[in-house]
Amino acid sequence: MQKVKIIYTKGEEVKFISHRNLMNVFFRAIRRVELPIAFSQGFNPHMKISWGQALKVGQSSAREEATLQFADWIKPDEVKARLNQVLPRGLEILEAYVV
Repeated sequence: MQKVKIIYTKGEEVKFISHRNLMNVFFRAIRRVELPIAFSQGFNPHMKISWGQALKVGQSSAREEATLQFADWIKPDEVKARLNQVLPRGLEILEAYVV
């Protein structure tokens, strides 16, 4: 298991989406680029992602963070590059590093 912390921006273009919708955007992006994300065990498995504080709807931010847990080893720079290819305008990964 490997944990990668990402630092991302939530710009003006996406400031009106809720925290739950923001999470869904990341879930879809991770599935789209086929990252080896770890899943919880049990009847209804979920991606193992720890989110920072939720922003209010209508608020943008220059620095938000999340920690992704992977089942296999992956370079943090590859995580950043692959996610930035598919994230919508207004969301950008600034940094990624191993925790």
